[in-house]
Formats: sequence, C-alpha cells, structure tokens
Amino acid sequence: MKETNMIPKIIRLKQLVQRWRRPIPPGGSLAVYVGDEHRRFVIPIRFINLPVFSSLLNKAEEAFGFQTTSGLVLPCDAIFFEKLLNVLERNERRCGALDLDDFTEMFAESWPLIGSLSL
Repeated sequence: MKETNMIPKIIRLKQLVQRWRRPIPPGGSLAVYVGDEHRRFVIPIRFINLPVFSSLLNKAEEAFGFQTTSGLVLPCDAIFFEKLLNVLERNERRCGALDLDDFTEMFAESWPLIGSLSL
C-alpha cells in the first residue's frame, strides 16, 4: 500500500482517538459509573472482591445484563457510592467484610437522608 494512501487513514484514526479519549485510570484501579447521571469514579481493583461490590455487581447484572457499551455501571446513588468509598478508603480492614445491606443500614443511621435514596 502506498504511503500517501495511509496518511488520510492515520489522520482519521488520530481524530477518532482524540474524540473518544478518556483519562486512563492508574494501574491497579478501575473506572466505574454510578447513578442515573453515570458519574465516574476510579476505585482500587481490590475493592471488587469485597462483599458490598459483589452485591453491586449482581444488581448491575440484573439491571443491565452484561451487554453494555458505556463501561461498568453500578445501579446505586452517587452520594451513597461516594460515602461508601470514603468509609472503605478510611478503614477497609474493619468495613471490608460488610455487605450492601450493612452499608445501607449504617448510612441510614448516620445520615437519615440516605435511607430515602434509591440503590
């Protein structure tokens, strides 16, 4: 193939990459999208093995199936998820064994508004 024929293809490919480029999460982490607005969070991969994330992944499978083009979407409120991450980042050893129901109950007690939010 002639080099002159490749130049337009290379330019087109570069334009597509620039248009769709998203920041790549650092090594050892994963981007997830949460809530109706698909707010992006970057989480450590080790969190995926925690019971709370197993529950969220099961809910995601029920809600969306495995066919998605928009990345890993977790069906819970962004405020709830942000609070969940804050707790896990501060004390993963103590809170890592808690499941989704435990966190929902914990947040409802410490922050009554969270009880009214949909997961």
